[in-house]
Amino acid sequence: MMNRHLRKAVVATAVITAGLLMTACQNDDVEDGASGTGGTGVEASASGNTKGVSGSFKNGEVTYLAPGKYIVSVPGKDDQQFFVADDTEVYGAGTVCGEAGAKVDAPCTLDQLEAAAKKDAVSADVEMKNGVATLVTERRAAQQGAGSGSDSGSGETAVEGIGKGKGVNGTWFGNVSYLAPGKYTVSDIKGTEQAFFVSEETEIWGAGDICGDAAGQSATECTEAELEEAAKKGVGAEVTISNGIATRITEDH
Repeated sequence: MMNRHLRKAVVATAVITAGLLMTACQNDDVEDGASGTGGTGVEASASGNTKGVSGSFKNGEVTYLAPGKYIVSVPGKDDQQFFVADDTEVYGAGTVCGEAGAKVDAPCTLDQLEAAAKKDAVSADVEMKNGVATLVTERRAAQQGAGSGSDSGSGETAVEGIGKGKGVNGTWFGNVSYLAPGKYTVSDIKGTEQAFFVSEETEIWGAGDICGDAAGQSATECTEAELEEAAKKGVGAEVTISNGIATRITEDH
């Protein structure tokens, strides 16, 4: 009988001891985990503050990049990528959603923004915090081209081209420079710049700088890779743009 009670006491003591040891280990793990998590959180926060851009991008061209990710292009500034979130507010004036003639902007969904930006660049103002858009507001025809920091000539061209909810239209002759993959700018002798995109349908003709032979009697059709290489140095050309996309780029012969 005594041995039985003794064995029970030993077993009970072992269980309690094991429980205490497990509790101590768990506490150590929690403390270590909390410390590690806290450090990761600080690093993530610091990274977000470093990489995430905040500010207002007025009179920009919003282009779709990937699900939830866009780029806003503002004349005279570098292109800025941004994300959208569930709490991003989007308002339309006929292109994203709503009616072009309405006096009040219409609230749009993120799906409507994506659908519109996939078709063509959308003229809009973007409010950004830490790389995420808090507000995307489509610009009305009367607003487009204003407040962009460009001169009146560039503004008038932008209004004329984008007034239909599309990109810029027209022909520019000047120096073509590389901005980003698929995006360039053409500057005339007055220093007025116009950004534009290229597509697979863009015709590119060279006369020695982009491609081809300067001594040749006719222009040579070039690739976009050749255009990019030449534009990184700067090349004179005539650029015909439709809805913000170059249809033809002809090097100055």
